Amino acid sequence: MQLEGRSAIVTGGAGGLGAATVRHLVDLGVGVAVFDRDGDRAVALADELGDAAVGVGGDVTDDDDVAGAIAAAEGVGTLSIVVNVAGGATGGWRTLSRDGTPHDKQGFIDTMAMNAVGTFNVTRLAAAAISEHDADEDGQRGVVVNTASIAGLEGQTGQLAYGAAKAAILGMSLPLARDLAPVGIRVCAIAPGTMGTPIMESAPEQLKEKLVGSIVNPKRMGRPDEFALLVESIVRNDYLNGENIRLDGALRFPPK
Repeated sequence: MQLEGRSAIVTGGAGGLGAATVRHLVDLGVGVAVFDRDGDRAVALADELGDAAVGVGGDVTDDDDVAGAIAAAEGVGTLSIVVNVAGGATGGWRTLSRDGTPHDKQGFIDTMAMNAVGTFNVTRLAAAAISEHDADEDGQRGVVVNTASIAGLEGQTGQLAYGAAKAAILGMSLPLARDLAPVGIRVCAIAPGTMGTPIMESAPEQLKEKLVGSIVNPKRMGRPDEFALLVESIVRNDYLNGENIRLDGALRFPPK
């Protein structure tokens, strides 16, 4: 994909991986709508980056909020790129705790909503907008990059809700790629391992050493800019489609 004149929506764009992606896309000449539920942080980041970026506060599961992000992106270029980074977990519960208490149902629902439902919702609405634009010589109009986790492949004890939500995102990649092929929109997902976001870097040293212990090579947490570089590679390479790509230094999660 040629990036000149294009714009992107980055959900969770004020956070660690999202903000790194926003900065990288702006450096590449892409206009960006920084879409985050923390609207103040989204606006602050966009103001820092100048006219190429615009901050939008909102919820990825709310259709009106997503429409606002789409409109903002269209104001800084031809919307062609969606990077769904927004997500997270509401808590860690075992299916059955040691005292016999079953997993909190609302926590499972909320985790699925902020990850799988939000990713689906932004993708479906943004794809409709992208489909209205002219295709290039290869019939291409855009690309969606979703963010899963290796927890979606090998979730640990206490990660049932988060693992299920991220597995759902991984499971969307091929059906989305097939559904959106007629309008020239590609879809891939990134499954990061342990990434050195600001939250992770602020963790106690003992915890960070434990997290790094199972990483094979390089023996460190991933850097947010490495995530952003992979986003760029997916965007630029038109033959990457329907793929789930691990970004984890060959880490495989142990059971705990």
